[in-house]
Amino acid sequence: MTAPLTFRQAVPADFDELWPILHEVFESGESYPHAPGTTKEEGYRYWIETPTVSIVAILDGRIAGTYYLRPNQVGLGSHVANAGYMVASWARGKGIGRALCLNSIEEAPKHGFKALQFNLVVASNAPAVHLWTSCGFTIIGTIPKAFDHKRLGLVDAYIMHRFV
Repeated sequence: MTAPLTFRQAVPADFDELWPILHEVFESGESYPHAPGTTKEEGYRYWIETPTVSIVAILDGRIAGTYYLRPNQVGLGSHVANAGYMVASWARGKGIGRALCLNSIEEAPKHGFKALQFNLVVASNAPAVHLWTSCGFTIIGTIPKAFDHKRLGLVDAYIMHRFV
């Protein structure tokens, strides 16, 4: 990284800069369950309107990455957060994904969360699996053929968890 990475809560005005990041990942069909063809309006609702918090990471004055936190379940399961992370293609390979994850681990308790759980980590996404395990997550389950990968067809997905 050339400059310090800073984090702040996303605001609606950020979405025009966030959308190309989300759109690229959704269109790839390789790591997120959102179908290629997800609209900008659907992306806005998912990333800005409905999470407990959405965070952006700023590098050199640009949004380099983002994540959200939301309850994984309602009511008595709402103390476990679900999270989603994305890094801009121009910022990949600079440690942004790790920084996003570590920041979310810090941020989660501020919103009442006691743990983080990822419900659908695509097993063929080895870099993500490695990153999450290196940040303290463990695989607590495998869902056979749960993800319809754009190139590979049906692949397994992991459920990963860690306390914060």
